[in-house]
Amino acid sequence: MASRKKTDVSVIEDGDGDDLDEEPGEVIDSAPPMKVGEERVLHRTGGLVKKLLRRGRGWETPELGDEAAVHFVATLMDGTRFDSTRDRDEPLTLKLGQGQLVSGLDHGIITMKEGECALFTVPPELGYGAAGREGVPPNAAVRFEVELISWIRVVDICKDGGIVKKILVKGETNERPSDLDEVLVKYRVTLPDGTVIADAPEEGLEFYVKDGHLCPAFSKAVMTMKKGERVKLLIQPQYVFGDKEFDNSDQLHNVPPNSILDVDLELVSFKPVIDVTGDNKVLKKILKEGQGAFTANEGAAVTISYAAKLEDGTVFEKKGLDGEQPLNFVTDEEQVIAGLDRASATMKKGELAIVTINHEYGFGSVEVERDLATVPPCSNLIYEVEMLDFVKERAPWEMNNHERIEEAGRKKEEGNLLFKARKFRRAGKKYDKAADYVSEDASFGDDEQKLVKVLRVACWLNAAACSLKLNDFQEAIRLCSKVLDYESYNVKALYRRAQAYMEIADLVLAELDIRKALDIDPVNREVKILERSLKQLQAESNKRDAKVYSNMFARMTKDTSMAIKKLKVEKPEKSKDEEESLAVMDMEITADSSVPIETRTVVDSTLNTFS
Repeated sequence: MASRKKTDVSVIEDGDGDDLDEEPGEVIDSAPPMKVGEERVLHRTGGLVKKLLRRGRGWETPELGDEAAVHFVATLMDGTRFDSTRDRDEPLTLKLGQGQLVSGLDHGIITMKEGECALFTVPPELGYGAAGREGVPPNAAVRFEVELISWIRVVDICKDGGIVKKILVKGETNERPSDLDEVLVKYRVTLPDGTVIADAPEEGLEFYVKDGHLCPAFSKAVMTMKKGERVKLLIQPQYVFGDKEFDNSDQLHNVPPNSILDVDLELVSFKPVIDVTGDNKVLKKILKEGQGAFTANEGAAVTISYAAKLEDGTVFEKKGLDGEQPLNFVTDEEQVIAGLDRASATMKKGELAIVTINHEYGFGSVEVERDLATVPPCSNLIYEVEMLDFVKERAPWEMNNHERIEEAGRKKEEGNLLFKARKFRRAGKKYDKAADYVSEDASFGDDEQKLVKVLRVACWLNAAACSLKLNDFQEAIRLCSKVLDYESYNVKALYRRAQAYMEIADLVLAELDIRKALDIDPVNREVKILERSLKQLQAESNKRDAKVYSNMFARMTKDTSMAIKKLKVEKPEKSKDEEESLAVMDMEITADSSVPIETRTVVDSTLNTFS
């Protein structure tokens, strides 16, 4: 049974609650909060009137579908009492939305807070109607004085009644586990007859949400829960094991087909797991939360300790442990393997995490000698990492104009060195950062604008060159277009954009850029070479088109000829006069070409369409 909070009903008649601070919060269709003693017609309830007798606690109110425990006194309009839980000294549990007392009252209760007391005047159409009931005449309005003692939130998790969750104890935080996270739960699973079929160990049981546990409903339910939350689940057969019997000698007794399960479930805690790279190949499981809200970003100088091991448990390296010095490095500079680099950039100071790294983000397909062991080719790695300290790279907004220009120049030069080393992705990032330092959002003085513009344009052009090398042609087009918005005569931007257009087979736009570049610089050698390449591509394209049309026309001619022959074969015998007439028609059709006239008409129409 759910434990409910108790309210001292003896204080209902004593005082009006004026010693309580007025809450700003009751929201009834955006109406202002009610004052004690105020009456109000509840909007969209068909005339239900609420009078506040005593304010409740907190901000939350129940919803339709929840289970609410209430005390009530029901009277006619003249005060004659016809029903009361107080006479029975036992509150009533209502499933809100089912109209267990009268249909209109449920819509009043969902406006109440815990401990609130209100008087509801219910019109006949929302009450007992023309039929009335014992003690209530037909078509009589009635009053209910209601105290909301408590309620249990009821959630239909899958919106089909398959998994119904009753919240017995609310969670401690607002965070809920995701499908990658590792959760610690306690539970007891029973059949409707009370037979216990599964019990978690006393210390609880851990599992990854995506891997599931016991039955499909467990993962679905856990993802709706908060840390510390306790619930009762009612699970229908389709979310248990379907129509097949399931047996697990360690955890479950035999469960009959089409069984409904009752589950008491508590989410004790969970460890968040972050997909660092977005492809599930670098996963970070947080064992201990770090301090503050900031993480080490790209370009941060970090200090970490770690123990690194293979999947079989072989430790191949330690830093900052057992007398070893911690590791210092700058993120996004390829000073450590990519997986460790990317994960470190997401960590807070003091954070402890287990990072699982696919070999693609580790040492790849080569064998590597490390301090304590050899790492075989294609090995997946596990690092237990603690972020000891970091110093973030200064953001542009933290600098004055002189510092921003200086830093942009430095990043640009770093990008140039990386480009020469054929590290195009890292070079592109450097150029992007450099452009950010001298972005259009900043307010530079007139004497600085010329230098800033030169830097900005150079970074965009260099980043476009990186994009071409990386086959990211749309990005190259975007960057060159930004340059041309500034300098419509920039030959280098026209040249690189034409290259990108040719790569995506947009030969028309490529030709326009090349022509414009040659108008500006008629003797530019690189543009002339690119023009020759474009002409070759255009010739190849025209040749392919001609072949496509030729094949298409040939098929059409063949199909038409076969159709005419078929008609001739299928036609009945004709008289001598009819045969002579057909012969004349055949001569007319083949007079100018072997192609039937019907086909020639279609071909002419097609050429006009594609020209």
